[in-house]
Amino acid sequence: MNFSELFKQSNQLCKVSPDGKYLATCVQYRLVVRDVSTLQILHLYTCLDQVSHMEWSSDSLFILCAMYKRGLIQVWSLEQPDWHCKIDEGSIGLVSSRWSPDGRHILNTTEFHLRVTVWSLCTKAVSYMKYPKACQKGIDFSKDGGYMALAERRDCKDYVSIFVCEDWHLLRNFETETQDLSGLEWSPNGCVLAVWDSCLEYKVLLYSLDGRLLSTYSAYEWSLGVKCVSWSPSSQFLAIGSYDEKVRILNHITWGKIAQFEHPASIDNTKATVYKEVERRPAVPSDELLQHNIKVGSTLLNTKSKYEICAPPIQIPVVKPDPDRANPKIGVSVLAFSSDSRYLASRNDNMATAVWVWDMQKMSLEAVLEQTAAVRCFQWDPRHPRLALCTGNSKLYLWSPRGCVSVQVPAEGGFQVQSLSWHCSGDFLILLGKDQLCLCYMDAEQEENGRLWRRKKDRK
Repeated sequence: MNFSELFKQSNQLCKVSPDGKYLATCVQYRLVVRDVSTLQILHLYTCLDQVSHMEWSSDSLFILCAMYKRGLIQVWSLEQPDWHCKIDEGSIGLVSSRWSPDGRHILNTTEFHLRVTVWSLCTKAVSYMKYPKACQKGIDFSKDGGYMALAERRDCKDYVSIFVCEDWHLLRNFETETQDLSGLEWSPNGCVLAVWDSCLEYKVLLYSLDGRLLSTYSAYEWSLGVKCVSWSPSSQFLAIGSYDEKVRILNHITWGKIAQFEHPASIDNTKATVYKEVERRPAVPSDELLQHNIKVGSTLLNTKSKYEICAPPIQIPVVKPDPDRANPKIGVSVLAFSSDSRYLASRNDNMATAVWVWDMQKMSLEAVLEQTAAVRCFQWDPRHPRLALCTGNSKLYLWSPRGCVSVQVPAEGGFQVQSLSWHCSGDFLILLGKDQLCLCYMDAEQEENGRLWRRKKDRK
């Protein structure tokens, strides 16, 4: 693996363009666009205030910068650096902004969710959508960019409106069988819309494009319910994570449950591989530090770590949630499918140091990664079944079916990886710290030879 030098960034605002050619970062009120291959600065834009949100258009020609405190949007062009657009929502305020799939319209949600405003960059036309609901995920576009689903709340009832993105005309509007709709998400093939209720009621509803209710799923009653929902890229599976620390898998034919994955504190499964991170701090005498003028923040003093494969039974550390506090840290809050739909990764909030990897062909537990610190972020390689994760320290962790590896980020000054994201090619990772970032390049030769990986067969 190779690592780039450190670059500045603010508020974790760093995104690769959809075509994979450019890297945009925000530093306070400045927008910096670099060439991904050389990391040379191509464009430097100055915004009117500190940027709260930044997003590329789908064709990688425009960049949206939102300044929520001022209710402002600025749009910059890569083809015409002198051209720019400013949208001011005025006294009605702004809480979110995003591109439409065509990259020529911007959707702004006003304060108190009074309306969604659709601005056209081509015709300067403005459209309004009333009654948007303030919820976990109230807007979603189909993968082909043809349709938009909008959650609405009016007359104390939940509704979903489906719009055609080409001209924003209303295709369907229907009432949902929810008490308090919490989110909605299209299947990757765009045929089914999943809608789920708030955590107070376990209910997942599946609707067709024309608003027909295809199926309703409820695992139990009178207890905290759905916490997260995730479609597989193949649209064959719908994974539901809930507060009872279980993941339920629905199939796309009958929409019935075909598997249930549990997160026990004690792992007795002999077929699953448990990787445990073990740390070791290098012993360097103080007189040697003075002799070689080694500073305290030097990478030479970083704690080394490696994975050890543990034989069952294994005890996973469990944190007991506080019953007196809202939003208890318990249950499955994060689910992610690999790009080939073969694996599913999950995290149970009261076992924050562990990531669970499930084999969707065998419908069984494949591996567990037990870290020394709580897992902050994990993401699958968009091309290969390879999982990257970070825990807020100076290391990067990778899992593949061949094994696990812990890699020290060789950056001076105590760079700690808070979050990460893959490039669309899967050739490198973007590692984000508190106010810096660096790129981690995968070495194809080492990857093929398997030199980096702690393999399953190395059990002895």
